[in-house]
Amino acid sequence: MTAEPLGARRSLASSLAPARIMLAAASLLAVVSPLGALEVSGRVEIEPRAFLHAPEHPPQERHGLSFAIQPEFYQAFDDNRQSLLFTPFLRVDSADDRRSHFDVRELMYQRVFDDFDLRAGIGRVFWGVTESYHLVDVINQTDLVENVDLEDKLGQPLVNLSFARDWGVLDLFVLPGFRERTYPGREGRLRSEPFVDTSRATYESGAGRDRVDFAMRWSHAIGDFDIGVAHFRGTSREPRLLPLGLCADGQPAPSSGCSRAGSSPTPPAEVVLAPHYDIVRRTSLDLQATKEAMLWKAELLHESGPGDAYLAWVAGFEYTWFGIRGSDRDLGLLVEHLFDGRGGRAPHPLENDLFAGIRLGLNDEASTELVAAIVADAEGDATALTLEASRRIRDDWRVELEARAWNGVERDDPMAPLRRDDYIQLTLVRFF
Repeated sequence: MTAEPLGARRSLASSLAPARIMLAAASLLAVVSPLGALEVSGRVEIEPRAFLHAPEHPPQERHGLSFAIQPEFYQAFDDNRQSLLFTPFLRVDSADDRRSHFDVRELMYQRVFDDFDLRAGIGRVFWGVTESYHLVDVINQTDLVENVDLEDKLGQPLVNLSFARDWGVLDLFVLPGFRERTYPGREGRLRSEPFVDTSRATYESGAGRDRVDFAMRWSHAIGDFDIGVAHFRGTSREPRLLPLGLCADGQPAPSSGCSRAGSSPTPPAEVVLAPHYDIVRRTSLDLQATKEAMLWKAELLHESGPGDAYLAWVAGFEYTWFGIRGSDRDLGLLVEHLFDGRGGRAPHPLENDLFAGIRLGLNDEASTELVAAIVADAEGDATALTLEASRRIRDDWRVELEARAWNGVERDDPMAPLRRDDYIQLTLVRFF
């Protein structure tokens, strides 16, 4: 295993990286701006979050407030055959230093050729069809400090060639450079216990974050079916979290214990979780069948790595009642089963769970929507409840409500660290 480098050099590089990226992107846009009109859009948001219970750990706070901005700069030229897209993201959080972060979601050059499309830079790629968990989505790393729903993604350096033919679309990816998963800090809520010390990350590959990964995907629509088949070989986006004992000086504890001058070895002063990123091979299938008001959905995965190969899937349906009682309202019923063949060895709690939810769309001028869902452990009493609602205010404002709660969680359950982290979050968004 190769340890992630620590020290002042990394801290200085991290602090300068956002400025360098912004300068490079501005230079690119300045070069091409005479070739076409620059389109600027984006969103600014303020997000208060209130937790319903006192924190488990004293450094944590009861409430939090954050601010985020995500502008988007788009430049097309050469009769729209070429384009540049730059989407930086910045969040500042009052309660968790780790949640205050900068990322380049996209810095992408695209060129349309006669036989294929080329994309190169930093980008986001989404794969998947299910509602509860996107099992096959592998290109981008999860930005876990943004939300525990695993939906937010970091920008990924990539080169993508896309070939559209009568027999489907073939996408080839070269992924030069790895992004580590973000985790809440020691003082943050919604964190594990022990907390994840991202500075202790290790890799199976000797190249560490510099390893080049590869992926490919074929997708096609055949009648009522939308099909995607993909293969990925590279550093797993989902790390194993390994317990690591630390001595009082912050150094890893030897197996014999921490030594002190003139005394016998002592136990570690603290235990943290260190992310370890394996090299994996994963082949996946995503399938959606549209049968009038019914959508059948499935995502299947076969993955092999250092341990035994395993199968995993998310499968279910979504049925929608359109125009309830003659109104403009639509009501959808969502049901899915989640399975991971690793069982208790899976690095997430979704190894055998049932998901059920409803989606209500009012189809009004304010685009009012509501989704309520429950995830229940098929082998225990633990449940996770989610409520998400949104409504537009005028043309350029939107208010979003999110609430999450965990019930029936035992102390030995993987979700145990969240049992006191029920929260309500309100987000006010201004589009520009």
